[in-house]
Amino acid sequence: MADIVLYEKRDHIAHVTLNRPENLNAINRAMSARLAEAWREMDTDPDVWVGIVTGAGRAFSAGADLKEMGGHDRPRGLEGFRPWRPSNVTQGLECSKPLIAAINGYCLAGALEVALSCDLRIASEKAQLGTPEVKWNVLHAYGALKLSRFIPAAPALQMLLTGEFISAQDALRIGLVGQVVPHEELMPTVERVAKRISENGQLAVRATKDLFYRGMSMSWEEALRYHVMVANIVYTSEDAKEGPQAFAEKRTPEFKGR
Repeated sequence: MADIVLYEKRDHIAHVTLNRPENLNAINRAMSARLAEAWREMDTDPDVWVGIVTGAGRAFSAGADLKEMGGHDRPRGLEGFRPWRPSNVTQGLECSKPLIAAINGYCLAGALEVALSCDLRIASEKAQLGTPEVKWNVLHAYGALKLSRFIPAAPALQMLLTGEFISAQDALRIGLVGQVVPHEELMPTVERVAKRISENGQLAVRATKDLFYRGMSMSWEEALRYHVMVANIVYTSEDAKEGPQAFAEKRTPEFKGR
């Protein structure tokens, strides 16, 4: 049986592909566990600088596998209610390196949560995004928390409460994705962006990502104090000397990640 999550590394870029195309890459327990493994591999492998996440076939993913969910007995009503979701989909999806979601088609429910775990989201013009969980009395829990941090309240709540899908262009308009490209240009575009990130100083790239997300939950005063600590680490590195020196010598810097 083919691996339900493909993992390939080329030129410091990890390519993660959700691989159940016959089921629109619906996320079952096994895929959820394998995704967490892929995230850990990207995070801990010093030779990986950027990650790309996409889906095989015509979907990024349709979200949690409702057929597998429905196959598990659970009590009716609220008493003793223990909803099943595939390892909470986003559990373990933390990575210090930049990740790009290449949204090639349907990106729904838990799959949108996976895309929200990435730092950049680039979509095919054919993509559709949505949070349809409420239609089945399931929660888009992580996504409800995350959407409120990245897009305005009005479109976020309309998506969350109606369960309706939005087009790639509407996702771009509200800031849910950063770029929409013709379908055939999706992977070449994402790979160019990943390559450009990989050419930068990786200490500065990871510190920038860390500051961006930590700053969301800090007061301005706390963020300023934290930024001084992070800046001291970056500016006392070998790469901090190499960058300006390469600029002065009009050559491409040779960063070592230290």
